[in-house]
Order: sequence, then structure tokens, then C-alpha cells
Amino acid sequence: MVAPTALKAVETPSVSSPSSRIVGVDNTIPQDDDDDDDVLVGQEAADTEMKDDSKEENSKPETKGVVLDEEGKPRFASANTSNGGRVKLESRKVGVPPHRMTPLRNNWTKIYPPLVEHLKLQVRMNLKTKSVELRTHPRHTTDPGALQKGADFIKAFTLGFDLDDSIALLRLDDLYIETFEIKDVKTLNGDHLSRAIGRIAGKDGKTKFAIENATRTRIVLANAKIHILGGFTHIRMAREAVVSLILGSPPGKVYGNLRTVASRLKERY
Repeated sequence: MVAPTALKAVETPSVSSPSSRIVGVDNTIPQDDDDDDDVLVGQEAADTEMKDDSKEENSKPETKGVVLDEEGKPRFASANTSNGGRVKLESRKVGVPPHRMTPLRNNWTKIYPPLVEHLKLQVRMNLKTKSVELRTHPRHTTDPGALQKGADFIKAFTLGFDLDDSIALLRLDDLYIETFEIKDVKTLNGDHLSRAIGRIAGKDGKTKFAIENATRTRIVLANAKIHILGGFTHIRMAREAVVSLILGSPPGKVYGNLRTVASRLKERY
């Protein structure tokens, strides 16, 4: 006899499993009539869409001011306008050879005004390290390439170019300096090297001046090194004339080639 305080088990009505219509197959797997999964998936998709919309709304203020072109690519303002036309603080040090320190001191009053007034740079000559130090000023310097132009100007003067020719690097953007050695063209030693340098210079520098005037360049002969200042095509013409002299061509033949080069330049310009 069961105790009167014992709970009686709740009788659950047995759910009859649906009988299969196919003979020989027992369809005992219960199937839910209500497809709650589809409803949940739909709710999750709606929630994710709402989250994406909220993210887009939050990101809209950040993308304000971005202009898109026809292809849908963003267009950004230039660095000068975005920074208010200012550049960051940078410095450069240009070494000066010992034999160019005296010309640098004598012409210092003519060297620093273009750098300070035109390029808005801070310049000083360091006698201890024998170098010229350049630095941009965030408030006054506006040209991002001012530091490089100033360094090229000082470098050209230290290589041996005249002050007026070196200042041309500050005014014109298409001027370059090319340096090569005589041994890069032909291996010469002793008197052969001296004769090659003499052929390039000529008597009282007449051959060098003829090459400079015909090709509109400036040439510096520094022992076995040759520095050429000018435009890209002009440097190539002057280099061809110098190389032909190094290889042993007579100056008369080089003069003839220079005449044709000069006539071509006159027709071009």
C-alpha cells in the first residue's frame, strides 16, 4: 500500500506517433508543426541589419567631406592644403670639403639670404664639423621640397660650381647634377690621365667653355671627377662630348659635333 503522503505521478497523455504512409517504414521521429527556427533566423537577420544600419549611421559623420569621383574612388585634399600649407620639422646636414671652406666663408653673406628669404629655412655654418646645417620652420616654411632644394644648392657650391650657377637650382626645377669619373669611361693612369684631363679642359679652358656654351650646361673638373650641371637632355649632350674626348677623339671633331648640337638646340628653342 502506497503512503498517503506520496505524490501521485502525473499521467501525461501519450502522443500517438503518426503512422507512415509508406509500407514498411516506421516514422517515429517527431516533427514540430510550428517551424520556430525560421522565425528565429528571421529575427536574427533583422537584428544584424539594424546593427549594420546603426554602424553606417555612426560612420557617416566620419566620412563627411570625402569627395568621390566618377569611379567611386575617394578624392583627398593635397598635403599642403590639409596641413594648412605647413611642413613638419626636418633637418639636413651637408658636409663641406676642406678646400671649399674658405670660399664658403667668403661668400656666406651671399649664400644664406636665398635660403632664408626665398625658401624660409633656418641655416647655420658649423665650423666644428665643417658642414652647413639646414632646418625647416613649421610656422614659416611652406614648400615641402624647400629642404631638398637648399641641400642641392649647398652641395652644388661645395662641388665647385659658381654661386650664380648654384642659385639656379633654387629657381628652376628641371636642373640636375651628374657626377662621374674618368676611370668609369676608360682606365687611365699617370700621364695618360693627365692628357685626358687636358683634352677636356683645352688651352685656357677653351674646350670646356665651348662644351658649356653649346650644350647650355656647366662643367667642373675636379681632378679625375667631372661634375655637370644642367637639364637632362643637355647633360646627356655634354657627357657625350666629354666621353669622346676621354676616349681620344681630337678636339676638332668634337667641335664639329658641338656645332650640330648647338644648331639643334637653336631650332628647338
